[in-house]
Amino acid sequence: MASPSSQTSFSAKFVVKCCVSELVVPAKPTPNEVKNLSDIDDQKGLRGYFPMIWFYKKNDKKPSMELEGKEKDPVKVIKEALGRALVYYYPLAGRLKEGLDGKLLVDCNGEGVLFIEADADVSFEQLGHPIQPPFPYVDEILSNFPAYDGILGCPLLLIQVIRMSCGGLILAINFTHVMLDGFGLSQFLNTCGEIAKGIEEPSIQPVWQRELLNARNPPRITQIHHEYLQEATDIDHPNFHQTEAINRSFFFGPDQIMAIRNHLPPHLVNTCTRFELLTACIWKCRTLALNMDPEEVVQVSCVFNGRHKDIINDLSLPPGYYGNVFSYSAAVSKAGVLCEKPLGYAMELVKLAKSKMDAEYIRSAADLMVIKRRPREKLKGNYIVSDITRLGLEDVDFGWGLPEYAGPPMTYPYLGCNVKYKSKGEDGILVLICLPLSVMERFQQELTKIITIPRGT
Repeated sequence: MASPSSQTSFSAKFVVKCCVSELVVPAKPTPNEVKNLSDIDDQKGLRGYFPMIWFYKKNDKKPSMELEGKEKDPVKVIKEALGRALVYYYPLAGRLKEGLDGKLLVDCNGEGVLFIEADADVSFEQLGHPIQPPFPYVDEILSNFPAYDGILGCPLLLIQVIRMSCGGLILAINFTHVMLDGFGLSQFLNTCGEIAKGIEEPSIQPVWQRELLNARNPPRITQIHHEYLQEATDIDHPNFHQTEAINRSFFFGPDQIMAIRNHLPPHLVNTCTRFELLTACIWKCRTLALNMDPEEVVQVSCVFNGRHKDIINDLSLPPGYYGNVFSYSAAVSKAGVLCEKPLGYAMELVKLAKSKMDAEYIRSAADLMVIKRRPREKLKGNYIVSDITRLGLEDVDFGWGLPEYAGPPMTYPYLGCNVKYKSKGEDGILVLICLPLSVMERFQQELTKIITIPRGT
C-alpha cells in the first residue's frame, strides 16, 4: 500500500562544512544588456527562491571521471562546467531589477551565480533508506544558502556541491523561479552535465525570446482563472500555517494506481491519466482530512506544462526556450459535496480543468497579469499540484551516474508535488504533501481506505 516515508533512520550527526563560497561567472565574455521577462515569468508567486536537491552515490564504474588514475574532484568538474554553461545561459549570471510598473528586468552584467563548495563527514549508507523526503538533515544541507531579503540585485542561482566521506555527493540548488521553470532548470543542468562529460557545446541551444509569452495588445482575459485572487491587493492565507505542518511523502506504484482506478465508474477507468487519478484522489483525501466547512469552496489548481506538442506549436515557442511555460487550471467544488460524492466526481472535475488547458488559456493568463497587475495565486481552500515527473531532473548526470533522488526536499501547506521515483526496483510516483500532524494522520487513513478497501464495500 502507499505508506508515508518514515523518518529516515539517520545514524550520524550531519554537519556540513562550508569550504568556499564564490561567484562563478561565464567562462567567456557575454553580452552586457538588459532583457525583459515574459508576463508568464513575472508572476508574484514566482518571485522567490525554490530549493531542489540531488543525491549521488559513488560510482566506481565511471573511469572517464578519473584523471591520471585519480578520481576527479566533482566540485571542480561541476564548477568548471557551470562557468562554461553560463556562456550560453548568461542571463542567469545577471541580476534582477524593476522597470516600469514594477515589472522585472534582467541586467545581464555577468556578476555570476553563487557557488558553494562543502564537505560532510557522512557516508551515503548513514543517510538511511530510502532516500526520499522528508530528510531529517535538510536544514543542515540548505543552511549554507544566504537568506536574501527578496530577489532584486541578488544571485539568480545558488548552487552547493557537498562531498560525502564515501565519495558520493549532494547537489543542492536554490533557483529564482521567474528566470526559468522546472523544465528550463533541467535543460540548464543537463547542459552542465554534457559539458562536464566533455561535450564542447549544448546539444540543445538555449533560447530567450520571452516576448513570445507577453500579454497581447490589447490584453484580453478570455478564460475563468479561479487559481488567482481577483485583484493584486487581495490578501488570503492557506487553511493552516507552515509552522503547524509536517512533510511526508507517499509512494504510488502500479498496484496503488490500479487500486485507485477500481474506485472509478467504468467510463472513467481507462480514460484518465495517472496524473488525473492521483490528483483527484489526493484532493478528496486532503479535503476530508481537513474537516472543512461543507459550504466552503475548495479547489485543486493543476500546474500544466505548456510544452505539450500541440500547445507549444500554437504558442510558436522554439526548442530550447527555457522560460516559464506553464499555467494553472482549477477544479472547484464545495467541500461537503467533494467529500460526500464518490471519487469519480473529483475525477470528472479534474479532467474538465485539464481539458481547458491550451495555448489560449496561457495567453489569457499572461493578459490577466497585466490587466490585474500580477495577482497572487489563491491560497485559502486551494491545493496546488505540481507534477515534475517529466522534466528530466532525474537524468542530470555530471559523469558519476544518475541520482538516487532528484526533486524538491520539501513542500508547503498549499502545494503538493509529484516526483518520479523508484522504490525497491519498482517505478512509480512519490507524492510530497504538507499538513498538520493530526490532519496528516487523517489523510493517511482516508488514503488507506481508497487503496485497500474494494469499491462498494
